[in-house]
Amino acid sequence: MQNVTLNNGVEMPILGFGVFQIPDADTEKVVTDAIATGYRLLDTAVSYGNEEAVGRAIAASGVPRDELFVTTKLWIQDSRGGSAEDATKRSFEASLERLGVDYLDLYLIHQPFGDYYGEWRAMQDLHRQSLIRAIGVANFYPDRLVDLIEHNEITPAVNQIETHPFFQRTDYQKQMEELGVQIQSWGPFAEGRNNLFTDPTLTAIADAHGKSVAQVVLRWLTERGVVVIPKSVRPERMQQNFDIFDFTLTDEEMAHITTLDTGASLFFDHRDPDAVRRLSSREHN
Repeated sequence: MQNVTLNNGVEMPILGFGVFQIPDADTEKVVTDAIATGYRLLDTAVSYGNEEAVGRAIAASGVPRDELFVTTKLWIQDSRGGSAEDATKRSFEASLERLGVDYLDLYLIHQPFGDYYGEWRAMQDLHRQSLIRAIGVANFYPDRLVDLIEHNEITPAVNQIETHPFFQRTDYQKQMEELGVQIQSWGPFAEGRNNLFTDPTLTAIADAHGKSVAQVVLRWLTERGVVVIPKSVRPERMQQNFDIFDFTLTDEEMAHITTLDTGASLFFDHRDPDAVRRLSSREHN
């Protein structure tokens, strides 16, 4: 497996497995199949409601803990009854317990809302205690990312953001590289929107290599240096998504994919006030 090296020297697989929207009842089997396929980067979150199932699959896998790269995410903490620092540490401890591990490889602030400065201070402390190997963020736009970096000791190792052929984030990736922040894609297949799996440009490239559109998208992302966490509940698709390192896209093919970029989210804009209200009011475990 190809790795990327984060800004603190920690190595992270460039290809992993995500469990967003996988029902809790199905997650243990799905993650068990993913680990058996060869995935070692596992990505979950408090808000997904399936950390315990991921933990059961890890425990039953027989794979040594130090061979797995386990990521989870902190949801927006309600600090009105106390400090965000305390709430973050309680949430972190609960995630460790649900996952059945004694440390995390990567812990992310899931949304750039609420007292994420207090959350970050707590995460820096947990990192100093070696309870987390690397800390980062998700869904941070450039202004908030730079502000967080400028006013804190530790620069986020990762920013997990919507990245796919229709929202390519190329300029932002360059900015993050200059800041020492690794880009990670969520939604690499855009959840099939814009007819991604039948797109003529992607289909032509896939046919030229004897690969699927999904494999072309994942290869395009990893060739850009983007860490990616595709999801599937079917073992044959998991294997297909895993087998992307035996071909290379040409410069011309990469340029053709560039033409698909719309420059806008296909889901929601984190800078939209209504989106902020919706996310901030959601109840999670």
